[in-house]
Amino acid sequence: MATYLDFEQKICQIQEDIIAAEVRYDHHAVNILKQDLDKEVLQTYSNLSPYQELQLARHADRPYALDYINALFDTKYELHGDRHFRDDLSIICYLGMIGDERVMIIGEQKGRGTKNKLKRNFGMPNPEGYRKALRMAKMAEKFKIPLLMLIDTPGAYPGLGAEERNQSEAIARNLLELSNLNTISISVVIGEGGSGGALAIGVADRLAMMRYSVFSVISPEGCSAILWNDPAKVEAATKALKITSEDLKSLDLIDDVIDEPLIGAHRDKAGAVTAVKEYFLSQVKELRKLSDAERLEKRYNRLVGVGQFSE
Repeated sequence: MATYLDFEQKICQIQEDIIAAEVRYDHHAVNILKQDLDKEVLQTYSNLSPYQELQLARHADRPYALDYINALFDTKYELHGDRHFRDDLSIICYLGMIGDERVMIIGEQKGRGTKNKLKRNFGMPNPEGYRKALRMAKMAEKFKIPLLMLIDTPGAYPGLGAEERNQSEAIARNLLELSNLNTISISVVIGEGGSGGALAIGVADRLAMMRYSVFSVISPEGCSAILWNDPAKVEAATKALKITSEDLKSLDLIDDVIDEPLIGAHRDKAGAVTAVKEYFLSQVKELRKLSDAERLEKRYNRLVGVGQFSE
């Protein structure tokens, strides 16, 4: 059963009316209601607040990394383990074919339902997850395979065991190694990009965000707790943090905003998959026009340019 947010209630009602009209075979009413639905979708999703976009990024029905992988790959093979400690299931790695293109995909997977959420550790990777991701990225480099990284995490796991196994070093190592990785790499924030947990697979030739995704240094809940000690300030914190795709694009912190369906990836998963596929393949084609040296130089200039400003 679909989940509707507070601001989607009118859309929910119209869709229920459409179903009822279809049951009655009232085609005239269906046509009118579909026009009403299009107008309501345009009105609702064209005027979203940053907090509403955060809700969409975390929506229970929003496609996760594995949903994209299953839809993108014609054939695929899963790769496991960091060869040091264990296989972290919050990071998933697949090698496969997208059309005629051989691709390595690394994604952060949250999981649905209590059992799967626990299995995937709620999408919060441990150090071995990031080391697993780096191992697969190095494999892609060795065989000159384009790399697609799908970011969707509330953050790196902050548990005692993760700290004992050097969580911060694992993230820092990925930032260093991925910045110098000699293969085409593209990162896409498909849902929630939380702090270093997202950055660890976010260093690439291109960094893009889906229309309704977010990217932040801290969760709005954490920010409101630290600054105001008041959970009711979450909406104010969300606005102040400037975490939406439009905000980050305007600040030149990301390269592109992927135009997912206006109604959202949670309502049109096929449209979202198509948008990611077209963006990835188009960027691979553009990046192939550059020599390795030119591509690495452009990546370097983009990374060191973050934070520049003029008065």
